[in-house]
Amino acid sequence: MRQNAVAATVPLYRKHTSIWKKLWQCRVLYLLLLPALVYFCLFRYAPMFGLVIAFKRYNLLLGFWGSPWVGLENFRHFVEGVYFWNIIGNTLIISLNKLLLGFSAPIILALLLNEVRVSWFKRMVQTVTYLPHFISWVIVYGLLVALLAPGDGFVNQLLMEYGFDPVNFLTEVNWVRPLIYISDIWKEVGWGAILYLAALAGIDPHLYEAARMDGASRLRQLWHVTLPGIRNVIMILLILRMGSILDAGFDQIFILANSFNQEKADIIDTWVYRQGIERLQIGLATAVGLFKSVIGTLLLVGANQLAKRFDGQIW
Repeated sequence: MRQNAVAATVPLYRKHTSIWKKLWQCRVLYLLLLPALVYFCLFRYAPMFGLVIAFKRYNLLLGFWGSPWVGLENFRHFVEGVYFWNIIGNTLIISLNKLLLGFSAPIILALLLNEVRVSWFKRMVQTVTYLPHFISWVIVYGLLVALLAPGDGFVNQLLMEYGFDPVNFLTEVNWVRPLIYISDIWKEVGWGAILYLAALAGIDPHLYEAARMDGASRLRQLWHVTLPGIRNVIMILLILRMGSILDAGFDQIFILANSFNQEKADIIDTWVYRQGIERLQIGLATAVGLFKSVIGTLLLVGANQLAKRFDGQIW
């Protein structure tokens, strides 16, 4: 019995020894990873303890522990509110349209740039398209004001030059969503195309040679070689986007929305900002944020499972 016990513990001991040995061998890599781990622990995982506020009627004077528990009252107040379906509908419509338009635009741009054979023109277009990613939404709004202002905006000046009435693009309720989609694509299309260009660079050139020998046209090569070559990258990025389907872009919409177009621009994040920061209903705002995070996690897991069902090469 004693010999069997000793024999059973030896592999476990060796296993632990080998793990520590591998960790020591890769100590430099783990040291480089340490700042990222500290960041996520401090700013991503530690704040999750504050989610208990979602189940309290939080009062700044009573503090974190003194505020009374209310259970699911904050969630019930949000779901039963008259604003619930409006902000949920706006969030889903804006997010889905951003996903449909904004997700496909970088792929199309990367495919077009991949067909360009003039290197200096390709680099110039790529630089011009990804530079707007580094511009803040405040500056983008300033550019929109310069272009679309009803009095002296460049676009309205052109409209009046040709005999049309000026259009108040920035306050008209029917124009706010097109402005959201167009400005988002303009700002992020070049940055999103970088990943697809890197994936396109990794496709074996011999596949194109074999396709040309078989008589495939450029369109056939695109369909049977290029797109399958970046399929895994597309699926992974789509899964990541599905996890943030309820995140319609707070910075952009907070800048573009106003009292005139808020009916079609108000989303979950802007509503949470007003409730939590302006009206100090911190418990209600935390509950809605937790609700959005749970839905996003479920969508992320569902998209991952769906991707694995339709393509066994994904994870």
